[in-house]
Amino acid sequence: MIALARSVTALNRLMFSLAKWLVYGIVLLMLWEVLSRYLLQAPTSWAPELATLVFGPFFLLGGPYLLHLGGHVAVDIVSEKATGWLAAVLKIVGFLLAAAFGAILLWFSVPLVLQSFTYGETSYSAWNPVVWPAKAFLPLAALLLVLQALAELVLISRPTEPPEAA
Repeated sequence: MIALARSVTALNRLMFSLAKWLVYGIVLLMLWEVLSRYLLQAPTSWAPELATLVFGPFFLLGGPYLLHLGGHVAVDIVSEKATGWLAAVLKIVGFLLAAAFGAILLWFSVPLVLQSFTYGETSYSAWNPVVWPAKAFLPLAALLLVLQALAELVLISRPTEPPEAA
C-alpha cells in the first residue's frame, strides 16, 4: 500500500510539474493579444478565451500535489497547537474531508463533461471552441485529489524512515 501511495504522489508531482509550465503559455497568449490589439490594431477573438481555457487545467492539476505539500489554505488555530493523538486525528479528518470533497466533485463533474462531449458544447463566442476538453480536467483533478487524500492516509501510518545516505 505504501508503494501505491508513493506512486500516486509521484503521479501528482508529475502533473504539478507539467501544469506549472502552462502559466508560460497563458502569459504568451496574453502578450500576443496585447501586441495584436495595440501594435497591430488587430485584436484576436481567440487568445483571451484560450488563456481562460488553459487556466482551468493549470489551476486544477496543482491541487492534488499541494495537498501532499500542505499548501492548501487551512485554519491552523487548533491544529498548530495539537500534539500526539489529537494532531493525528485532525490530520486524518482533514484528509477524509479532502477525499469526500474530491469524490463529490468527481460524482457531479463526470456527467457534465459527458454531456458537454455528447452535445459538442462550444463556448458560443466569436471563436467558438469546443469546451469539453477543458471541462474534462475537473473530474481528472477530482480523481487525483481523492487518490492523493487516500495516499496521505496511508503515508501517515508509515513508520519513520531513516534519513537517506548522501
